Amino acid sequence: APSGAPPAPRYPRYTREEVGRHRSPQDRVWVTHGTEVFDVTDFVELHPGGADKLLLAAGGPLEPFWALYAVHNQPHVLELLREYKVGELSPEEAPPAPDATQDPFAGDPPRHPALRVNSQKPFNAEPPAELLAERFLTPNELFFTRNHLPVPAVDPGSYRLRVEGPGGRALSLSLAELRSRFPKHEVTATLQCAGNRRTEMSHVRPVKGLAWDIGAISTARWGGARLRDVLLHAGFAEEREGEWHVCFEGLDTDVGGAPYGASIPYGRALSPAADVLLAYEMNGQELPRDHGFPLRVVVPGVVGARSVKWVQRVAVSPAESPSHWQRNDYKGFCPSVDWDTVDYTTAPAIQELPVQSAITHPRPGAAVPEGELTVKGYAWSGGGREVVRVDVSLDGGRTWRVARLAGERPAPGRAWAWVLWELEAPVTAGAELEIVCKAVDGSYNVQPDTMAPIWNLRGVLSNAWHRVRVTVSR
Repeated sequence: APSGAPPAPRYPRYTREEVGRHRSPQDRVWVTHGTEVFDVTDFVELHPGGADKLLLAAGGPLEPFWALYAVHNQPHVLELLREYKVGELSPEEAPPAPDATQDPFAGDPPRHPALRVNSQKPFNAEPPAELLAERFLTPNELFFTRNHLPVPAVDPGSYRLRVEGPGGRALSLSLAELRSRFPKHEVTATLQCAGNRRTEMSHVRPVKGLAWDIGAISTARWGGARLRDVLLHAGFAEEREGEWHVCFEGLDTDVGGAPYGASIPYGRALSPAADVLLAYEMNGQELPRDHGFPLRVVVPGVVGARSVKWVQRVAVSPAESPSHWQRNDYKGFCPSVDWDTVDYTTAPAIQELPVQSAITHPRPGAAVPEGELTVKGYAWSGGGREVVRVDVSLDGGRTWRVARLAGERPAPGRAWAWVLWELEAPVTAGAELEIVCKAVDGSYNVQPDTMAPIWNLRGVLSNAWHRVRVTVSR
């Protein structure tokens, strides 16, 4: 140590076997990282990802978990961990077997380089904002990608979908059976992540979550079997008394084997007007791996988190999905609720999303030529509610004009897809414009004007007026 500095502490040495005996709060919770040993018992309940996730690593190395949840690979996380250091691994201890630390994301598919990446592992990315409104259907390669876990490698030949639950008979269906037994149904539907436009909400106060811009939303023409048809084939009743849910499990799993899961109300799953699909096609092609190959759920009008990819199990249940992402995430709260006071049991899981719109052109900070300015964007509302109007302002909301809407005319109550909108307006050289848009749906729901009153600690349901500032060049 440098002169005057305190000597580095000498830590006891432990074998991996000794570390492995500390796997519960009663026996203390120890983990390793590199050659260091840590007692994280007092941190278990503070772990942002939940105590259960941290306990999966108890008694062993953190590396495979940090490879799965790459948010940990930041210097401040390692600094925090070092506060809990209690020892070193014995020098004679062999390093963990290669498969214990191999990258669980190594089998992920290649991606289009144009995507704006928010996280690599798991992969989360959005299309460039300026491309969003250029085409009604988003190309598969540019459709936003929201993965919670590594992309599973699924053999379509051996794949089976399990359908089960009280009140029906259990089914095990191959892809060929799904295609041959049930009529193919097609639905054009927009999927939007609960965290779309989170970045803007984080400008009010910091939030936890991926820093999505306006691109965590895309539209495709989906093809597959109606979930309703499959459930009726299994003998489930069209209507049921009491509270019932249809739960979905994916083939994507965490290191403890827990799958991604979600659920929707039974009535939506069985409704002929809800158009819920077990989809095997996307824009006329087989599902890409990032989007659920070989089979995924598509729940139109509902937050994307319920449209489970790589679906392996459909289960009717009197309770909603027990999944972390159904019970302890994707919920909204009062702006005063913080991470010390949040109680996820007090809020319902997000299903239908609120009305939304955004400006895709021009981009923030752009210098636009004088003369005729074209403003473009998208608008959408959850629950099949049609967007009936988009209002646009060039002066921060003092005066308004009505945009021209383009898109497929939906059946009443089944407006599953966005509308694209445009406005042309004259602008003069030297002007500084604050362009604002707000959408109105068929129930006259309208976007709130500012983010602060709808701020929440997870940064979800971010749907205030979208604002873009530009200058007009001379």
